[in-house]
Amino acid sequence: MGKKLLLIGNHSIHVNNYYHLVKPYFDEVLLITNKSNEKSPIEPVEFVDFSYKKISNFFYTIKKIRSVFHEFKPDVVHVHQVNSVALFSILALKSFKVPIVLTAWGSDILLSPKKSFILRQIVKYCLKNADVVTADAEYLGQEVLKYMPSKKSKVVIANFGMELHDEFFTQKENIIYSNRLHKPLYNIDEIIRAFKKLEDTGRNTYRLVIAATGEETENLKKLVTDLKLNDKVTFVGWLSLAENLKWYAKSKFYVSIPDSDATSISLLEAMYYGCYPIVSSLPAKREWISDRVNGAYYKSDFNFILDKDQKILDRVAEINKHVILKKGTVKVAYNKFTNMYKELGV
Repeated sequence: MGKKLLLIGNHSIHVNNYYHLVKPYFDEVLLITNKSNEKSPIEPVEFVDFSYKKISNFFYTIKKIRSVFHEFKPDVVHVHQVNSVALFSILALKSFKVPIVLTAWGSDILLSPKKSFILRQIVKYCLKNADVVTADAEYLGQEVLKYMPSKKSKVVIANFGMELHDEFFTQKENIIYSNRLHKPLYNIDEIIRAFKKLEDTGRNTYRLVIAATGEETENLKKLVTDLKLNDKVTFVGWLSLAENLKWYAKSKFYVSIPDSDATSISLLEAMYYGCYPIVSSLPAKREWISDRVNGAYYKSDFNFILDKDQKILDRVAEINKHVILKKGTVKVAYNKFTNMYKELGV
């Protein structure tokens, strides 16, 4: 019959990437999600509504997940995000004798439980009923354990890894690159203001390239105009994988300063392609970056980049490439996740 995985998660690039990461290990993978991935469709797929807003979902979504489970007969169920996706999935499947793996993404553990008593109880319930929980950073794993007083589930530290495309390596240019989503969490406005401080030194030879999109995009463009930075700041929009990797390869510096984050693949990509990372001093970031050793923690500006000569940048690039090859590639991730499945008897 072969090995079967039932993968459950909201539509996102992360679920899409995970599907392709572990698919070679299984004979069949069936995805349950909320909407189609138009750019990279996955087959077979089943659609449900994971929203809490419709009370009827507590009947229809749970019933649909259970129905798909009975028809597909998976050897293991892997649910992404400790939120409504996990709650509906566990309510549907916890009574069946099949291992349930639950992957925490970051904000579902770091932020949501602090918003309300109900959300905290949901997180506890989901973690309690999982056989294995995965987290992409040691810090996130420790936070998971705070909501698992019984320590019933095992916590595995494993990120999704990055693919290596060495064909994109090229000559570096004086570019500072930012590609996180345009949401308040990611503080793109602060990056623009820091770039203004750099410009005000009168010594700036860099330009700022801002990728991605989001609810704050128009406000960010207005901020650039108000600060009279239009000739130095470029918005390149939502990029394909290849386009994104080319920008890493060309850029000397990479900036990512969210208020909360786990291990982001974008940081791993920036490290591999030789960018000097400037990041928030968050626990998950400190697992990858040591201040002024292989990157820097953002404080109030990044004017210090003017004092970084090419020799320093080359040394940091060499350190970071070695770090990624050791613990940040798709190959490393594949081995960690498939070993986890093997331990579950799959």
